[in-house]
Amino acid sequence: MVTGTQALFAGFMVLLIAERLLELVLSRRNAARAFERGGVETGQGHYRFMVVFHTLFLVACVAEVFGLHRPFWGTWSVVALVGALVAQGLRYWAIGTLGDRWNSRIIVVPGLAPVTGGPYRFLRHPNYVAVVLELLCVPLIHGAWVTAVVFTVGNAALLFVRIRAEEAALGALYSEAFAHRPRFIPEVRRD
Repeated sequence: MVTGTQALFAGFMVLLIAERLLELVLSRRNAARAFERGGVETGQGHYRFMVVFHTLFLVACVAEVFGLHRPFWGTWSVVALVGALVAQGLRYWAIGTLGDRWNSRIIVVPGLAPVTGGPYRFLRHPNYVAVVLELLCVPLIHGAWVTAVVFTVGNAALLFVRIRAEEAALGALYSEAFAHRPRFIPEVRRD
């Protein structure tokens, strides 16, 4: 029998999956625009793995909650939900700041200056911070701790490869613009 909190979690997951599908449409559109402007793609090898990894994450969240009958943890689950919603806010702040330059692949249009506004004022990779937070928090909304651990660790390995490829593709202009910005955790300046 499905509990009320399981039904709410399933509804949340349906919305999250719909959001990901819309992001894929936006990503494809923006990638096509980047290619029209002479964009060059790198990182295709790990991109396929990344797509499979994130798809399996969504499946694992649902499978663990319903297959292993994970409980709703009350306050901890609410904290995880807030974390997941913060992750979505940060993701869309980054996407909105990048505009039509955002896509899920590594496509660099030669000659464009790096985007340094929005959350990029504080971090080099705000979207990846959102992904880390999401992979940790979404499963914990309904006690799927195995999924949270496995995919958080797997994502760390994936980001190690992804960030190196992305920063190499972006080149010297990026390195110069972001030389004094932290990758993941904003600095608290004491001026």
